[in-house]
Amino acid sequence: MPARGKDAGETRPDITDITNGAELRRWYWLKAELVARAKALGLPMSGGKFEVLDRISTFLDTGEVVRPKPGTRGGFDWHSEPLADETVLTLSYRNTQNVRRYFKARLGDGFAFNIEFMAWLKANSGKTLADACVEYRAMRAREAAPGHRSQIADHNQFNQYTRDFLDDNPELGMAEVRKFWALKRALPSEDGRHVYERSDLEL
Repeated sequence: MPARGKDAGETRPDITDITNGAELRRWYWLKAELVARAKALGLPMSGGKFEVLDRISTFLDTGEVVRPKPGTRGGFDWHSEPLADETVLTLSYRNTQNVRRYFKARLGDGFAFNIEFMAWLKANSGKTLADACVEYRAMRAREAAPGHRSQIADHNQFNQYTRDFLDDNPELGMAEVRKFWALKRALPSEDGRHVYERSDLEL
């Protein structure tokens, strides 16, 4: 059953019934839903959630097929190719044991992939592994600073909602977070993004 919106009688439409980008952007969609819709429309399915959302919206409004940014998708095996400081990050980049060995050799045995660093690697095709080492050291320095909080990726709305909800309601827990998130994401918004507001507790 479609989710009921904030306005009386308004429900989240089936994604296949939406015919324009503005309406598509009003609602929360799982990436899997967007990828399935892109596939059905014959559009490229690669990229982050909001990249796929933008691609579908553009197609619905103009009929234009937006292709992924140019880059090397094949021809480099991150599992077995020799890696050096000048090795360029490609769109086909993968976090492999081969890459882990390279970073441990350059950054020490304490190296470990984390969400922020993995996101940086995926978002910075064209830069080199040497650039990645510089960024990793900068991230570790920021982490060591007093009061540091890890960065939440822009597409991860649930994690951001969780942090903001618990900051504002320290006496509540994850059961309440999940309850109000489910209610919140069923509502439309201007751009499909859902952020915590104190008024959510009245939903």
